[in-house]
Amino acid sequence: MFSRFYRSLFLFAALLACSGLFTFAQVRPADGTDLQRLEVMRDKLERLRRSLNSVISVLRDENKEDKTKKNDEKKIETPLGRLVALEKDGSRLNSDVNSLRGRVDRGEKYERSDLDTLEQSVAEYQARADTAQLEVAAGRANPVSTIGQPREKKKKKKFLGIFGGGGSDEYEELLGSVQVGRDRELFVVATREVRKRNYDVGRLLFQTIITTYPDSPYLPMSKLAVGDSFFLEGSTSSLIQAIGAYQEWLTFFPTHPLSCRVILKIGEAEMRQVGLPDRDATRAKRAETRLKAIFQQRECQKDPVLLAAAETKLREVQDNLGLHNLLIANYYYTLSVDQKKAGLKGAQSRYREILDKYPNFNFMDEVLYKLAVTYLVEEETDQAARYFQRIVSDFPNSDYVKRSVEQLELMGATVPPPNPERAKILPPEDVSFFQNFKNQLFGIYPMTIDKNGVLMTKDFDKERFELIDQIIDNQGDILTNQIPQALTTVIKTVTPQPKPAVQEAPPIKQQ
Repeated sequence: MFSRFYRSLFLFAALLACSGLFTFAQVRPADGTDLQRLEVMRDKLERLRRSLNSVISVLRDENKEDKTKKNDEKKIETPLGRLVALEKDGSRLNSDVNSLRGRVDRGEKYERSDLDTLEQSVAEYQARADTAQLEVAAGRANPVSTIGQPREKKKKKKFLGIFGGGGSDEYEELLGSVQVGRDRELFVVATREVRKRNYDVGRLLFQTIITTYPDSPYLPMSKLAVGDSFFLEGSTSSLIQAIGAYQEWLTFFPTHPLSCRVILKIGEAEMRQVGLPDRDATRAKRAETRLKAIFQQRECQKDPVLLAAAETKLREVQDNLGLHNLLIANYYYTLSVDQKKAGLKGAQSRYREILDKYPNFNFMDEVLYKLAVTYLVEEETDQAARYFQRIVSDFPNSDYVKRSVEQLELMGATVPPPNPERAKILPPEDVSFFQNFKNQLFGIYPMTIDKNGVLMTKDFDKERFELIDQIIDNQGDILTNQIPQALTTVIKTVTPQPKPAVQEAPPIKQQ
């Protein structure tokens, strides 16, 4: 068994190193603002240091009973010394991140290259920490399993510096021993913690499987569950890390039956960060790219339910992008048409971009009408007539139909009959004042987003049997025929069995 363990360790470490070298060779700025990027780095370093400290604590306890290892902590060639040195490197790197973050917060001048260099350093540090923990775990592997045996409960300390104090430490043995079957127990406990919304704890337990059990059948789903934990947490920093975790999972498992759902979840993670159309459109463009990727995957094309969901989401994202362009175009339109100033070509280019890129745009009738007017201003009546005619034909219920007909009659152009196939196309409903105020206040753009993960739901219900429960039953994976056809993480609803009534003992007759 353990020869297989070491072989898997070597392959996993090699793959990790190759992946790391590829990343370092192509350093690119991470997603988000500078503050968001620094927050992601800080969070990564905190998790890595907590994970290292958990192993360091165990090794220190083991070394107390062996006098020959008394000074191991100061020797870089020993497992304990190596991990301690790594933890100190992480502490220094974290100080650099906090220092730069302070400068950004205070509005002081800083070099963008410093931020890029820090991101590269954090990525390198993560690869070193993961590799070190894998090698240390191989040396500590215990072929004798104590799972199922009574445990000696110890006084509980703060669990990895997150919370705690008092009671018994149920995680100490989980993290302190490397033995057969412990990966399943870690997976079960980590799932429970994420469901209790203890996301940091759950992630660290899933990460322990990844960095300690390279041969574990639970490793692929542990990596996916880490992505889910970030997605369920839902903060901007967490969503950025969810995208990174999902992308990394796809790199290792591109043909897994859940891969198309993971791609969709990446798109939804981007969508959750999309702002109103009058704000930066970067996230909306990224969401559009992610969702379009689904239609290019051969395996995804076999799933009509997933394609329909992706199409709905793509249309909503493109409406956001279309409105972004429309607002800019309307600014130039007002400047040139109403105020008789420059900007006519700017309006035309934006309107045409909407026509070319977003054919299903909700406000296409407005785009066509205003584009036609810009051509009237330039006295290009043939072009203007073409767009006025399209409004009359394809948008018979539009508020712009009457004005388009009037313009066509003034030009002596043909007024086309309405297209019967478009007779049921209605203008978008007006947003209520309260809803519009709420959207503006919170920066919300309404879109169809499932906030559940790939494996777990956000609001756990004991009556739900989810994909992650099936993975536990299957000892680490999910079969294609066990994945619901509907886009849901819930496989079935489990009706709790009623508890048997407790029968009272008959009264004892007195003699």
